Amino acid sequence: MAETVAKAHRTVSRVTDILEIVAQRDGARMHELSTALDAPKSSVFGLVKGLVSTGYLVEEHGVYALGPALANLLSQPSLDVAGAAQPSLDALREQFQETAMLGVGVGDSVVYLASAESQQLIRYSAPIRVRRPLYPPSAGKVILAYRTAAQREAYLRDALPDPDAYRAALEELAAVRTGGVAFNRGETLPDVSAAARPILVQGAVRGVISVAGPTQRIAEHLPAIADALTGAVAAAAARLGDR
Repeated sequence: MAETVAKAHRTVSRVTDILEIVAQRDGARMHELSTALDAPKSSVFGLVKGLVSTGYLVEEHGVYALGPALANLLSQPSLDVAGAAQPSLDALREQFQETAMLGVGVGDSVVYLASAESQQLIRYSAPIRVRRPLYPPSAGKVILAYRTAAQREAYLRDALPDPDAYRAALEELAAVRTGGVAFNRGETLPDVSAAARPILVQGAVRGVISVAGPTQRIAEHLPAIADALTGAVAAAAARLGDR
């Protein structure tokens, strides 16, 4: 059977958006959800009440918060990988004085679960539990590189309509898969660059560790960071194997 590529579904996307908005804001009112979604209150109302009825949201004094049903779906491996990666993140921050992050793939996005933020005055601050595109962030490139060819091609066709950019990205991801390291040299933000490697357990990507900082300061250190990441992801994978 031919492999099918997942496509966004309007209702599913709206439901997940509601949950993510509530999580990011530690609660939201109906009008806030309607505004954030750019949707009529009448259409948002039914979805929110459905989520309340199934325990995914709870309502108190007109404010909606995450409900107990979500706790039943929390993945222990996701919790494990954050704990396993944190010592590596801390060590990388100490070594390079830049921000180190753990990212995981969530659908067509990368989400940072944990970080060790640089203490320098000018630094990169990782957006925790917020969806970011898979391309061009370095962590997202790693996730894409280890997905199937059909998934990579489908994502990049949507993200990069220019044929030359699409072909260049495919070549880049092939090199990422071969070399095990991805770079972002000011592609997302001109003033920020990064390097990333996967945490591999039995060939599967359990997470991605990246180090990011101001391009002017970090650019010359990217090769050294890439080398250090080799040991960092190996140590995280070993800690996962002990759990």
